[in-house]
Amino acid sequence: MMTVVSLSFRSRCLQRLNRRLHTGSALRSEAGISSPAEYCKDLVRKHDYEGYLTSQLYPKRFQGGYFALRAFYIELATVREAVSQTTLGQARLMFWRDAMKDIYNDKPPRHPIALAIHEATRDTHLPLYHFNRIVEAREQELHNQIHLTLESMTSHAESTSSTFLYLLLAMLNLPSSTLAHAASHIGVAQSLTTLLRALPFHASKGVMVIPAEITAKHNVNQQEIFSKGESSHGLEDAVFELATVANDHLLTARDMFKESGGRVPPDAMPVFSAAIPVVSILSRLEAVNFNVFNPSLQIRDWRLAWQVWRSYYKRTF
Repeated sequence: MMTVVSLSFRSRCLQRLNRRLHTGSALRSEAGISSPAEYCKDLVRKHDYEGYLTSQLYPKRFQGGYFALRAFYIELATVREAVSQTTLGQARLMFWRDAMKDIYNDKPPRHPIALAIHEATRDTHLPLYHFNRIVEAREQELHNQIHLTLESMTSHAESTSSTFLYLLLAMLNLPSSTLAHAASHIGVAQSLTTLLRALPFHASKGVMVIPAEITAKHNVNQQEIFSKGESSHGLEDAVFELATVANDHLLTARDMFKESGGRVPPDAMPVFSAAIPVVSILSRLEAVNFNVFNPSLQIRDWRLAWQVWRSYYKRTF
């Protein structure tokens, strides 16, 4: 009985927080209500340089949808860092779980990202399942910030980065198992490299993003990394191993296009341009001997814009 009462009380608390969060979010985002598309575009431009670069490759009629989906992804990906308590994060994610239901019932909440997604769903078929999968993965992330195994990390990447790419394929109306399979591997590679680049930030918060089975293998002293904020031979070996896994996923994705000489179908290339920043990060990691604390890794790669356009026109990654 006590358990039932506790769960019921907790649920009511979350719902109350959710309503307060919705109200506060609506007030903060009121300026974006009049132009949800511009709000989403500006959010991506400010918080996701690489995502903004690749957005330019999408046909004009799909760019609004792209920015809506990317803004949604950014919003959920930053929940953990944006809240001071797990309960607050749960409330934000509950808002988005409810918001997605309302969007698909043609009753989107007055939030610019929700309104932009609703507009995108009117023009293209975007499976609700994919949105819910991302929300669920971010909920799990609130309770478990570290991964013990590479398998666990890969599964999370598939539920977030890969699923986002599935949404983009759906938006472009590209129902292909080959494209989906390749996108799955690109998503995993993207997630792993993003985490590696962000390792210094997470380490400053006392969180090790490399799976425990890999850090243990290379005798990484996590507390020393957290306190000193610098690399070690063991950490560099662990980074190299995880970077190799990411590169293997890239190679597997490329193999999916063997029959076309490695060239991606023109209509799908905007989606697969997400691999270009991954290649850039891996190359830069190699150049500094996999020392993720090297300051150069936090500086934008001035060549990236050119690399994105070149790869787009060559239809390779």
